[in-house]
Amino acid sequence: MPAPTARLIARIRRDFPAPGSSDQVIGWLTGLPVSAYGRQDPERVQAALVLAASGRWERFAAGIELLRQDWRDVLMAGGLAEGDWPDRLDAELPDRDASA
Repeated sequence: MPAPTARLIARIRRDFPAPGSSDQVIGWLTGLPVSAYGRQDPERVQAALVLAASGRWERFAAGIELLRQDWRDVLMAGGLAEGDWPDRLDAELPDRDASA
């Protein structure tokens, strides 16, 4: 159950500004079982869920359902399925801690 990174939390708080909504998203991501990640980088999968949601709770919930079916579809929906995903992730989450 990896917790979201600081830079992903910053993005969640920006995308989900309604009171309590960002905490709800963070809670859902923190509660995902390790098996949900398909041996992928947890930040990659979590970020794909957040990016695909575009700040809309119903899209985030749909992404969680999609994740239960196949994590690869979540990566596609979030734009992080290709080999350039580390660069795309850095572009979407630029506030990366230098020590991360």
